[in-house]
Amino acid sequence: MGLSDSEYYKPVMTFTTSMLSAQIAAVFTNPIDVVKVRLQIQGELGARGASHGMLGMFPKIAKEEGLLALQKGLVPSLLRETFYSSIRLSAYEPLRNFIMSDAERARNQAPLLKKFLAGATSGAIGSGIANPADLIKVRMQASTDRAYSSTLQAFRDIYKSEGLKGLYRGTNPTMQRAAILTATQLGTYDHVKHFILGLGWLEEGTLLHFCSGTVAGFAVALTTSPVDTVRTRLMNQPRDAQGKGLKYGGAIDCLLKTVRHEGILGVYKGFTAQWMRVGPHTTISLVAWEYLRHITG
Repeated sequence: MGLSDSEYYKPVMTFTTSMLSAQIAAVFTNPIDVVKVRLQIQGELGARGASHGMLGMFPKIAKEEGLLALQKGLVPSLLRETFYSSIRLSAYEPLRNFIMSDAERARNQAPLLKKFLAGATSGAIGSGIANPADLIKVRMQASTDRAYSSTLQAFRDIYKSEGLKGLYRGTNPTMQRAAILTATQLGTYDHVKHFILGLGWLEEGTLLHFCSGTVAGFAVALTTSPVDTVRTRLMNQPRDAQGKGLKYGGAIDCLLKTVRHEGILGVYKGFTAQWMRVGPHTTISLVAWEYLRHITG
């Protein structure tokens, strides 16, 4: 019996290809992620200071902190994808197929709502597990100095000063964001891909995957920007000796204060950077995912 015939081969390769495709995308989009985080905390709660757009933030970071600062948080980002994206991508199809009816399985076509449900579930599970790496990524990207010399030091410092609970701060909005993101991303991608195939506009291949991923990427940016801003601010806020947030009491409090002080557009701060990040990330990761699945059988 060959390796590819083993009962463990397919789930292991599905997990591995999901992880690698997301890590490839993370390497290319991390600089935009750094800019997005800086834009989301800029002018927080009406704080005064110089205001920069996405194009202005790139040279500002490079000039003041060096070019390598645009890759801050890359290691925890890759670590995050090891758990988050590997789980959400590899679990999506099994969950979707599980909730499909026999008639839907026979047609190999699930309703959009069931695709959203499968994506939301797999995304929430993956992000909950990966939250410590996500928290460290955000803090490293938000820092304008070298608060942490390495990912390992960040884990140690946060655990020492805030305990295990500190590594799971912002878990609720992170899981909510991941549920919305994965439901939108994979549900839209899956639906658009089969819609295009059904119309005969394109055949299965890279161009189809690229077009479907591009549509899904824009949809993701539109639906996740508000909760992503809240998540970033909760993870990055200063805390007192007891670990209580000094700015926000929770996700709802953060949302309401942001809207009150900065208007409704405050929760869409960094939208262009968010789109420029999740759009290419979605397209690159899904195209790579499809390719890796194809060559590994």
